[in-house]
This record gives sequence, structure tokens and C-alpha cells, in this order.
Amino acid sequence: MAAIFHLSSQSEPLPELTALVWDKLLHTIEYAGLGFLVFRALAGEGVNKTSAALLTLAVVSGYGATDEWHQSFVPMRNADVRDWLVDTLGALIGPAVYVSTASRRRRRPRR
Repeated sequence: MAAIFHLSSQSEPLPELTALVWDKLLHTIEYAGLGFLVFRALAGEGVNKTSAALLTLAVVSGYGATDEWHQSFVPMRNADVRDWLVDTLGALIGPAVYVSTASRRRRRPRR
């Protein structure tokens, strides 16, 4: 969250990267990473998968909304509901990736 806040505080964050990569893809990736970490933390504390996924969605999507609001105060930046929607998509992708990779690790035979 701190890294996202830091980048959102800059008028032109990572101009070399943002010139080459679609900003919606960058939003999806960063919020999928956040969703992965939040879900992992909740699951690690014993929260069942459904509750962890719903809490992750609420926390990460909520953070995305506050991040967009924060950007409205940054020069040369603005709040965009489409960015928040792809942030929310990332909040769904992160837990799905975690569950998928965790189930693959469990199926792998031990040596």
C-alpha cells in the first residue's frame, strides 16, 4: 500500500514504463499483487477462503477508491472511476492466483 501511495503521489510516476505499458494493465498488476498479499495474510491467520476473498475484495477495492481520491489532489493527476474498476479487478485476480498456486504446491509430490 505504501508503494502504491508513493507512486500515486507523483505527478508522473515511472514515465519510461507508463509510456510503454497501458495504465489499466499497470493498475491491474499492482492491485492483483496487493490482493494476493492481503488474501495470503488473511488465509494465514486462519480465515476461511470465502471470507478471506470477500474481505480482500473490500479492503483492496476500498483502498483503490481512496487512492483515486488521493490522486485528485496531485498535480497533473485525476481520479478515474475506470482505474478504480481495474483496481477492483486486480483485487479479484490476486486471491485467485494465490489459491491456484497454493493448490498446485499441495499437489506436487514430495521427494
